Amino acid sequence: MTKDEPGLREAGVVVLRRGGGRGDGEAMNGRDRRVARAMRSIGRAAFLPPSVRSRADVDAPLPIGHGATNSQPWTVRFMLELLAVPPGARVLDVGSGSGWTTALLAELTGPSGSVAGVEVVRQLVDLGTRNLDAFALPWAEIVPAAPGTLGLPERAPFDRILVSADAGAIPAELEAQLAVGGRMVLPAAGVMWTVERDAAGLHRTPDAEHRFAFVPLA
Repeated sequence: MTKDEPGLREAGVVVLRRGGGRGDGEAMNGRDRRVARAMRSIGRAAFLPPSVRSRADVDAPLPIGHGATNSQPWTVRFMLELLAVPPGARVLDVGSGSGWTTALLAELTGPSGSVAGVEVVRQLVDLGTRNLDAFALPWAEIVPAAPGTLGLPERAPFDRILVSADAGAIPAELEAQLAVGGRMVLPAAGVMWTVERDAAGLHRTPDAEHRFAFVPLA
């Protein structure tokens, strides 16, 4: 939990950068530019409560109610760049919160794709849906998480899966929802992992340059 805002679920906070990560001043590749354009098009402020909307440009998590936060923009960008969402992808957004990442993913897939956000807190499902409805993204939606179930196995497989909560270990239940040729990005025990599936099976790659703190995956 952050010192200045005790009691918040800490979502997407970079707690250590050991170097090696791309800084804002370094050259971006095509994938990074797509993410940057999406973040300009889908502004964070629209997904924040009025009480903190003036702080939308602050690179820190911000409270959205119900003990939850809107993730730090640096972390969101970092995860989306790792995820490398192509146009037309079928995407699962686990822990959609305010709906910001769901909207960003929809901007990246375009109307030929689809995005399903899933959230365990019912009030956040309603909040995220209202926020999402303010944008013309009918190929994206947010649904309540089924008790005892991770993700949306009934809609699998997905080309991309983004997880904004830490399960402590990579959940096999989510790996099973990944399509061949697909990719998942998620934190596990403070480490950001990229999981890819090909014809030979699953390949898991950790990011050794950063440490992250997220709310536990419920």
